[in-house]
Amino acid sequence: MIAIIACSKDEPANQSLFEGFKKPAHFPDPSYNLSGNPVTKEAFELGRKLFYEPRLSRNNTISCGSCHIQSSAFTQHGHDVSHGIDDRLGRRNSPPIMNLAWIPAFMWDGGVFDLDLQPIVPITAHEEMDESVANVISKLQNHAEYPQMFKTAFGNGQITTANFMKALSQFMIMCVSAESKYDSVILKLGNAAFTAREEAGYKLVQQKCGSCHKEPLFTDNSFRNNGIGIGANNDMGHYDVTLNAADRYQFKVPSLRNLAYTAPYMHDGRFIRLDAVLDQYSNNIQQTPNLDPLLKSNLDLTAEEKQQLLAFLNTLNDKNFINNRLLSEQ
Repeated sequence: MIAIIACSKDEPANQSLFEGFKKPAHFPDPSYNLSGNPVTKEAFELGRKLFYEPRLSRNNTISCGSCHIQSSAFTQHGHDVSHGIDDRLGRRNSPPIMNLAWIPAFMWDGGVFDLDLQPIVPITAHEEMDESVANVISKLQNHAEYPQMFKTAFGNGQITTANFMKALSQFMIMCVSAESKYDSVILKLGNAAFTAREEAGYKLVQQKCGSCHKEPLFTDNSFRNNGIGIGANNDMGHYDVTLNAADRYQFKVPSLRNLAYTAPYMHDGRFIRLDAVLDQYSNNIQQTPNLDPLLKSNLDLTAEEKQQLLAFLNTLNDKNFINNRLLSEQ
């Protein structure tokens, strides 16, 4: 009994140990300017509290964590499109908050180029939080705990928009997923090795998917039309940002990491299962305007190749990430 209690106490303590931001050895240098917002324990903890704070919404019911749930790799699992305040429906699937320090542009359409500005979009969006940043700052300033937390984190109890955004960024860039089986194999940790089917799937990803889903992040952060066809709401994706006709129906290439937790898939959540995604690329690519040249023809995957791909994709699931107590609501 004593041994069981000791283990149950030790595990959360180890998982909640703050070690700051650490770049995984096999990852490239981050895109985020860490020198402009160095991660500290105090600012990270403030950002974590803000991430789960419903006061960021108009009626104090919706937090960032409402649509970005840790057990779902910080997505809104089970919803094709996001559900926000008053259960209003968005028009896109909630993207995961994962490895954002390596992403140069955010949202499915790339409409935000600075992580420190990203929270403004959901806070002010009618269908998400429907609030103003000024009102959020006022609510935090009048809160019993936040002025002191801001003072501890940034040296000033006066809550500013800049420090509010920086605190949220510190939490988000600490959401690093790099402890999957794939990572263990690549880093040659212990006796980690792919099975024969996983190895075959890995080679298929490199051959057929690697141009867009580049290792180790498994995205090249580009915007592409992947041939799934025009959605019911005629969402034009990247075009909404650039107004360049060549960008119509292009969306950000998502990472292949943690797919076991992030269903449904695609920008509009139209596919519930990974089998359907593979079927789409195998034999149902739509010849829509601006279709990516790499997808001019179907991939023609065999049944065995699909199983090999699924086996490898499962090696990209990171249980430590979705169970990391450091990232959980405290």
